[in-house]
Amino acid sequence: MISTALIQAADYEDANPLVPNLWEAAVAGIGFVVLLFIVIKVIAPKFEQSYQNRVEAIEGGINQAEEAKAEAAALKSQYEQQLADSRAEASKLREEARAEAAQIVSEAQEKAASEASRIREQAHAQIEADRAAAAAQLKADVGTLATQLASKVVGEALEDDARSQRVVDRFLADLDAEQQTQGAAQ
Repeated sequence: MISTALIQAADYEDANPLVPNLWEAAVAGIGFVVLLFIVIKVIAPKFEQSYQNRVEAIEGGINQAEEAKAEAAALKSQYEQQLADSRAEASKLREEARAEAAQIVSEAQEKAASEASRIREQAHAQIEADRAAAAAQLKADVGTLATQLASKVVGEALEDDARSQRVVDRFLADLDAEQQTQGAAQ
């Protein structure tokens, strides 16, 4: 091979090595034009389409991210508003419950006081009734004892009820008057 190349080089010795062969330059030019046509008509549009698809995908992703961010911010503000409303409502309910509890306690205290007053009045009335009954019983017993004593002292039977009742009433009236004069003197 080297020998054929040397032989051909010797044939072209008179040719200038800096000047290209015309046929080689034409074939290289035609090949370049064909390759340039294929690149411009087939490969470049596919690259451009791929580039546009990527740009659209990136811009679409950015837009979706911004929309998602805005939606998240709106949801966050809505959640915070609901949380604030819930806290305000809970606070309001607590205050209402406290006021209602205070009212219930007040009503219970008033009811207890009125019940205690009623029981006290009832007890006083019962004591007064018992005292009056005891006084009446005591008067009857004192009257009976006084009649028996007077019968023994006088020696006569004081069996007449109307007379004995007058004597007992007069005796008790005298006792009451004597107690009042002693109470006033003290």
